[in-house]
Amino acid sequence: MRRTVVITARIEPELKASAGQICAQLGLTLTQAITLFLRQLELQQGLPFDLKVPPAAAHTPSPKAPDRQKLVASDIPEVDRG
Repeated sequence: MRRTVVITARIEPELKASAGQICAQLGLTLTQAITLFLRQLELQQGLPFDLKVPPAAAHTPSPKAPDRQKLVASDIPEVDRG
């Protein structure tokens, strides 16, 4: 058996539940889905999908969108703040 490590991530409970239900319908666990994502990231040497800002949303941030400064300051302590 391959050696594994634990990854800890902060996810909204609703997102975890919804993603878990979708994974179950696909016959996957969340762990398997995350592993698939990471394998594709590795194989493609980048995200396995395009990141785009829809034209209508370019100037109107979603009310659910996190404040990027708060995200960096609170969730990524090793990021250089200088």
